[in-house]
Amino acid sequence: MNHPTAGIPLPTGQLLPPPRRHIVPPYLLQHLAEGSEPIAELARATLVADRGKRKAREAGGHPSARAPQAQAATGPSREIFDAHNTEDLPGASVRTEGAAPTGDPAADEAYDGFGATWKLYDEVYGRNSIDGAGLRLLGSVHYGEGYQNAFWDGERMVFGDGDGVIFGRFTASLDVIGHELTHGVTEHTANLTYRNQSGALNESISDVFGVLVAQYAAGQTADQADWLVGAKLLLPGVDGTALRNMLHPGTAYDDPRLGKDPQPADMSGYVKTTSDNGGVHYNSGIPNRAFALAATTIGGHAWEKAGQVWYDVLTGDAITADCDFATFAELTVAAAVARFGDGAEATAIRQAWQTVGVGAETEEPAPSGGEQVDPNAQLLLRRTGGFAGLTRERQSALADLDGDDREAWTGLLAGETLPRLAAGGTPKPDAYCYGVVCPQADVDVELAEAGLPARIRQLFERFLADVT
Repeated sequence: MNHPTAGIPLPTGQLLPPPRRHIVPPYLLQHLAEGSEPIAELARATLVADRGKRKAREAGGHPSARAPQAQAATGPSREIFDAHNTEDLPGASVRTEGAAPTGDPAADEAYDGFGATWKLYDEVYGRNSIDGAGLRLLGSVHYGEGYQNAFWDGERMVFGDGDGVIFGRFTASLDVIGHELTHGVTEHTANLTYRNQSGALNESISDVFGVLVAQYAAGQTADQADWLVGAKLLLPGVDGTALRNMLHPGTAYDDPRLGKDPQPADMSGYVKTTSDNGGVHYNSGIPNRAFALAATTIGGHAWEKAGQVWYDVLTGDAITADCDFATFAELTVAAAVARFGDGAEATAIRQAWQTVGVGAETEEPAPSGGEQVDPNAQLLLRRTGGFAGLTRERQSALADLDGDDREAWTGLLAGETLPRLAAGGTPKPDAYCYGVVCPQADVDVELAEAGLPARIRQLFERFLADVT
């Protein structure tokens, strides 16, 4: 299906080196921002806070955000900080490895969640922390006021307390912590490009190992598990069970404030869009379902066979950064045969991918480039990205722009610059992107902010200057 070009939310995440990776998808918070107060106000406040944080980081601020990364010989090495509802990271240290519980649920849940994630990777897959070499696990709780998200920024996990109406505290879901830390594992292994199908695989792998962290901690078999991601984030009164349902994508929520879960369950519903880095948060539902189907068909503990196969592929030599669904499916079957033989496990994985419609014919959607520009053409520019956030966008006729900017936009839309930047950019998980849409010029592209020339970024920012 085709995703609409308007109404995509701007992330509450910011462009960081390395980028933030948020847990709440961008399409979800759009409904909150456009809804009733005070939730919409909190969503907008999150956006404003993150813009300020981005500018401070670009100016070299917050030197304390990068903590020393000592390596642990054995066991996890954790430290939890309290931001005291500010946006200053990391905050005050409140619990270090081996210390007693603080009595603060957020701090203690973060500490325990880090330990549970480390334990799955260590005990099941023989991996010592995110990087395989004992990287310290750092986290900051009580970030911002009413902050409706959690993210991994490449150094630490950061947790908001939620708005108290839609979302509770973001430390409450163990699978959320496992999801975000797995983004770090992917960075140190396959480093999947965060666009189109490879980006959707990036998101899906985080969901897979996020739920495996929770299942391993609970000792659940595949048929006992609920296969929900973020089930404990939604508060009573929200019409939904979680952020995502891996076994039944598209059914996690249907709430007037959140909208309806848009994830497709198979390739017939594949979302062809340049938004959201090619639909990485939408289309991750397809490989999510393939994993859940394979694991439940195989039976037993999902981390032992299906999880082992996915881990073998993620850390193996055959996977490439631009891996698509069909290639990943082939690699999982090959890994199953290599580890377990061509028996029940490989058959279950083959059938799972067939059920979701993934095969050799699976294709990526391609963006289009500009040709001729009508002086009365309508230009839509939106700034998006991240696991969660709100869109900043503006639509205007080219004829209504100031002379210099009108000329700059006309040349940009008619030339090859935008298609070239779209093809050559490398978006990162939850970093900012610009979507440029001009139907009269046959332009619909998405551009990673980090790869834009300064003059084009400045042109974009002038166009969006008055948008809040």
